[in-house]
Amino acid sequence: MAFVGQRHWIVTGGLGFIGSAFVRMVLRDRTDVRVTVLDAMTYAANPENVREVAGDPRYRFVRGDICDAAAVREAIGDEAAAIINFAAETHVDRSILAPEQFLKTDVLGTHILLEAVREQGIGRFVQVSTDEVYGDVEQGSSTEDDPIRPRSPYAASKAGGDLQVLAYHNTYGTPVLITRGSNTYGPYQYPEKLIPLFVTNLIDDTPVPVYGDGRQVRDWLHVDDHARGILHVLEHGELGNVYNLGGGNSRENIEITKVLLEATGRSWDTHVRHVTDRAGHDRRYSLDASKAMRLGWQPNVSFEAGLRETVEWYRANEAWWRPIKSGEFREYYKTQYASR
Repeated sequence: MAFVGQRHWIVTGGLGFIGSAFVRMVLRDRTDVRVTVLDAMTYAANPENVREVAGDPRYRFVRGDICDAAAVREAIGDEAAAIINFAAETHVDRSILAPEQFLKTDVLGTHILLEAVREQGIGRFVQVSTDEVYGDVEQGSSTEDDPIRPRSPYAASKAGGDLQVLAYHNTYGTPVLITRGSNTYGPYQYPEKLIPLFVTNLIDDTPVPVYGDGRQVRDWLHVDDHARGILHVLEHGELGNVYNLGGGNSRENIEITKVLLEATGRSWDTHVRHVTDRAGHDRRYSLDASKAMRLGWQPNVSFEAGLRETVEWYRANEAWWRPIKSGEFREYYKTQYASR
């Protein structure tokens, strides 16, 4: 049965990459929904990501951490029909450098949100998770029934949050859903991730750091398709279920690098620097998204078209990413790559 009616939705982490795409889409496509964004404004959050909808009377912003129960209560207000949890520490490399914050946000924060759902009778809770909880996939594709085998501090923290979500459903009957998305790309992505990092470096005539031999395989999903998938699961998913959202676009990192070099007019010899591979780097991820497709969702953006449009977006929006790369990011980049 579809999730219908006049609705107030709480979107945690709504100033981040995927969360802001979801907020923009909902306020564009759902006239009967008002949205409160709860965001702690950490390094990857950016108010510019929601500028186009910030003046909408159905949009409200609360600055706060999901680990703070009082901030969660303020965001919910008198009532809320759903919480969609995008709030997370998300970058594997940062989790290797400093894992404790990942545990706090991704595990404790999820627990506090689940308690709010249980105590206030909120109708649905969607946990936005990742394919990385399945761990390295040598062959085939991960289904929702496969065991989770996280191999990085980030993946383990997300898996811990997922397990809490399912435990609350089984123990308390909490109305939960989980989505697990594949590698996501598109506009407004913080430039620590592969595609925006490489595009912005190459625009600036700066070499890109290719990990190891570059033969790691990822499945790519456009952010708009990912946001639509989360919305579809929220409105049509069966409570207590997990839904994989995969793009069906498996590519080696080295192949992505070659496409981005060509798109920016750079050469392999002058603009690629092989660096020491990430510790414990998973070789391959792959999702079987047939369950979500049976529910009625499918990705619409072809990878070739989506990647071209993404490159052009970063070309046309230097005012968005240049301030980011000149601030906290510069110190992180130096720490991450100088000795590799």
